[in-house]
Amino acid sequence: MSKTIKVALAGAGAFGIKHLDGIKNIDGVEVVSLIGRELEKTREVANKYGIQHVTTDLADSLALPEVDAVILCTPTQMHASQSLACLNAGKHVQVEIPLADSWKDAEEVVRVAQAKGLVAMCGHTRRFNPSHQWVNHKIKAGEFNIQQMDVQTYFFRRTNMNALGQPRSWTDHLLWHHAAHTVDLFAYQAGSPIVKANAVQGPIHPTLGIAMDMSIQLQAANGAICTLSLSFNNDGPLGTYFRYIGDTGTYLARYDDLYTGKEEQIDVSKVAVSMNGIELQDREFFSAIQEGREPNSSVAQVLPCYKVLHDLEQQLGS
Repeated sequence: MSKTIKVALAGAGAFGIKHLDGIKNIDGVEVVSLIGRELEKTREVANKYGIQHVTTDLADSLALPEVDAVILCTPTQMHASQSLACLNAGKHVQVEIPLADSWKDAEEVVRVAQAKGLVAMCGHTRRFNPSHQWVNHKIKAGEFNIQQMDVQTYFFRRTNMNALGQPRSWTDHLLWHHAAHTVDLFAYQAGSPIVKANAVQGPIHPTLGIAMDMSIQLQAANGAICTLSLSFNNDGPLGTYFRYIGDTGTYLARYDDLYTGKEEQIDVSKVAVSMNGIELQDREFFSAIQEGREPNSSVAQVLPCYKVLHDLEQQLGS
């Protein structure tokens, strides 16, 4: 495919804007339709990015014959059903993490994507962040093997707010959203499937209806282990911090920054064409469409992560 890829983007909030900013840097791609919950706010974002078609209904965008692909940055609870709608409309789809909030729905998206022969990808951004790519390159070169990963995912979200500090229309989830990043990354970096998984969670929030604290242990088939701590109660530095403990070194990844265990910064600026993990994720999606191939972080590749999350959910009795 050499023609311009025409894209519809659903979700004009904080994450949708991150994708729009990334796509601006990618040649051969044009966002032609923007879908949002509130028409006027969506129109404001569309005007800023020069997008002509604005709607509150995904079906309107799927009906546009010029749309080749859709990026979904919508509430977690809509991901699976909207992915299926895109695939059934003959559109390639990239859905932000998580692919689904149930194992059954995740399986169905993979089944339909394979039946339709379309590019279907999930936004497991950690696979694309330059810091984690640097570690992955070292692993693939046989220079580093993970013995243990220690990960902290900490937010302060005692009220229902989004990344911009605005009220949210839906409730986020530590297990199905935030744990998904690390569960997938651990198996991906270890190069080995997860064979053991355990979890405990703290009290359920009285109004949000979710656990605000969680601890997860994982083991891969090759023996590597991972300990993941998650909280929405953390009133301090926010974000996710990764410690890779291996046979030849220790590395600390803090988003796009990487350090040795002795806090010496590693230059990751030349790892990829951008330092923006969302942009790199989008570049992979569009390249896969153009080249007619399976993308890194395809829905099929990340499906095992959702089986682990399902098993943990069953274990927690939630």
